[in-house]
Amino acid sequence: MRRRTTMIGTAALLATTQAVAQPPPASLDATLRPTLARFGLPAVAGAVVLQGRVVAAGAVGTRRAGADIPVTLTDRFHIGSCTKAFTALLAGILVEAGRIRWDSSVGEAFPDLRAGMDSGLAGVTLAQLLSHTGGVSPDDDAIIRVLLAAYGEDSLNLDAMRRWVIGQLRTRPLASAPGTRFAYANLGYMIAGAMLEAAAGATWEELVLARIAGPLGLAGAGIGPQSTMGRVDAPLGHVVRPDGSLLAMLAGPNGDVPAVYGPAGAAHLSILDFAAWAGWHAGAGRRGPALVGGETLRRLHTRVVEMPARPDAAPGTPSGGAYGLGWGFIEMPFSRGEVMLHTGSNSMNLAMVMVQPSRDFAVVVATNRPDGRADEALKALQEALFREFAPAG
Repeated sequence: MRRRTTMIGTAALLATTQAVAQPPPASLDATLRPTLARFGLPAVAGAVVLQGRVVAAGAVGTRRAGADIPVTLTDRFHIGSCTKAFTALLAGILVEAGRIRWDSSVGEAFPDLRAGMDSGLAGVTLAQLLSHTGGVSPDDDAIIRVLLAAYGEDSLNLDAMRRWVIGQLRTRPLASAPGTRFAYANLGYMIAGAMLEAAAGATWEELVLARIAGPLGLAGAGIGPQSTMGRVDAPLGHVVRPDGSLLAMLAGPNGDVPAVYGPAGAAHLSILDFAAWAGWHAGAGRRGPALVGGETLRRLHTRVVEMPARPDAAPGTPSGGAYGLGWGFIEMPFSRGEVMLHTGSNSMNLAMVMVQPSRDFAVVVATNRPDGRADEALKALQEALFREFAPAG
């Protein structure tokens, strides 16, 4: 019994020592707070990760404009198209499991839809869809009408709804030949997500949460509106009215992008979970969990195509640099080398992630306002946090 007591005491001492060795993150609240009034943000959150540890984090403001409902570090923020890197990683996991190949084509994935399928679309590969080089059209009114019509089909789960959308659009010609140029296409990511569903026999939502969020310990991660139906238990997204005022969007039919577009941009998570996600990528395989092998991770972290400069790009969409599989690549004026990055918006929220594996360093920022002012605010914060916390070298 005495030996057991000693072992318990040793374990407790070890846990205490580890806790002392890992101090809580420094507060960023004082850095974040001035942006609320300056840019008209309801709330904003940010975190910095160095060598796998969150060294600084903060969350300030209100969950709902015009109300006093303070945000917290555990509040869930919507990350929009930053979700695309989750879909790309899921693809890597399933490729390594032998369930699908990077060069698997749309026609192979859906043999029952081959009849009448545009020959160009049939030959588009998974890797091309994930790098926006598949020639799939960017969103337009016709695509959106089909997405919304999927909800009128009876007895379909989301995976079947995605397959239905592909069936409806399969005769549509590509906007360009596969592999010839970059064109940012959310529909392409929906098709990629549907290919992964067909390969794994489960919905994209189940796969992402079980195969990525679970192993990484992203306890607050979820899909769809970040708040619960009927509750303001997370920072609500906001629409900017023509007069500049903000309308808070409760969870509901208009609280997020159409759910069938999940693989393109429907994830939410706390700023601390967002930081953990970014920090895992910054580690470039130096830390667990080993969700994929080194070769796959290098592929995910490698440029595929140069993007034309778009100074007028809408918030949440790429404005230049290069694109890989779910990640953009660019050297910023302040970054002292290339960074991986992505911006995401569901037109009600805005989030940004910047990762620099060469320094094992990452910055994440998020707000519940979607427009150019929010974009300016988050870019300024991203730069300020990089300059303050990025290691030299």
